[in-house]
Amino acid sequence: VLATQLRTRLQTLPGITLRDIGVKKCGIVTFQVQSKTAEQIRQGLAQHSINVSVSGRSSTRLDMEARGLEEVVRASVHYYNTEEEIERFCTALASL
Repeated sequence: VLATQLRTRLQTLPGITLRDIGVKKCGIVTFQVQSKTAEQIRQGLAQHSINVSVSGRSSTRLDMEARGLEEVVRASVHYYNTEEEIERFCTALASL
């Protein structure tokens, strides 16, 4: 449920492209930010004490090559996260 809320909220932010595919989605939300590298996003969010990871092409070579992707930001939502944290995440992301 929280991952769905995060995806829905990210879709409202300008310059964000969700990269999740498939009918069933898990708690890992992958996205890119226009004009920013995934590492810039990771570092910027870390300044707000928000942890995300970066997956490069070498991590998922077949999928990323087929979709023409070089890297994505991965946000992992867990059962202990809250709706307030989703909002804080999106507010911090928008400030970058």
